[in-house]
Amino acid sequence: MTALAQSRQTPERLGNILSITMAAGAHGFLGGMAQVNATGGGDAATATAANKTVGVFMADAGPGEAANVKKGIFAFANSAGADEITKANIGATCYVVDDQTVAKTSDTNARPAAGKVFDVDEYGVWVDFR
Repeated sequence: MTALAQSRQTPERLGNILSITMAAGAHGFLGGMAQVNATGGGDAATATAANKTVGVFMADAGPGEAANVKKGIFAFANSAGADEITKANIGATCYVVDDQTVAKTSDTNARPAAGKVFDVDEYGVWVDFR
């Protein structure tokens, strides 16, 4: 490519909604954490280290369907015991237990990152997926 010699309309995306194609056998539920697996297929979040957590499903989606996933800050269930997230963890990375639960630790790198802890309150752990 060469430098511009005239004005151009540059495509733009706001970056808060992503469309992914669900993997074979996968099902995501409205409000659940969404992941992309090692081959690029969408799936409900699991504690599979190779998966990448990308946001929250905006609607139910089944195998082969396009699923819209939203980035932002959302509340999820907190783990218990040694994996419980507290206000002291604000700003730290939290990890996926399942599509509605996050934990303080990666369980020795078995769990993928969910996002950053934004807050902890009576609604649960607020996770920042941006």
